[in-house]
Formats: sequence, C-alpha cells, structure tokens
Amino acid sequence: GVAGAIEVVVGELITIGLGTRFAAFIGSGEMAVAYFMAHAPSALLPVQNMGQAAVLFCFGFLYMAARGGGVWSVDGSMGK
Repeated sequence: GVAGAIEVVVGELITIGLGTRFAAFIGSGEMAVAYFMAHAPSALLPVQNMGQAAVLFCFGFLYMAARGGGVWSVDGSMGK
C-alpha cells in the first residue's frame, strides 16, 4: 500500500518536473528497498534473482536526482 502511494506521487512529480531531485531520490531509495527485500534474498546478482528492473530504476532515479529536471521542467521554468 505505502509503496504504491510513493510510486504514484514520485511518478507524477518526476513527470511534470516538480521537485525532481527530491522525488527521484525517494524513488531510488524505494527501488533499493524493493530490491533488497524482494529479490536479494533469493540470489546475489540481479540476473539470477530477476531484479534487473528494480536495479535499473534505482540507478535511473539516482541519475535524475543528480541532474535535476532540466530546462523543460516546472523547476527549470521557475528558475533557481
């Protein structure tokens, strides 16, 4: 339940570009928790435990958290 709510809110914020860095950081943490709780106990590597999507989303969100929303986002249009 809580993970679904986080995913919906984070997805919407990243889509419109509002609070992109914070939202992507929260999304990355959620994907890391999802990987370690659901996939890592069965095997070490993502290829072995079917956790590729969780790992890719985790690193994708980390990239967005580092780069920000860009010039076309709501954050970019509001200025620094």
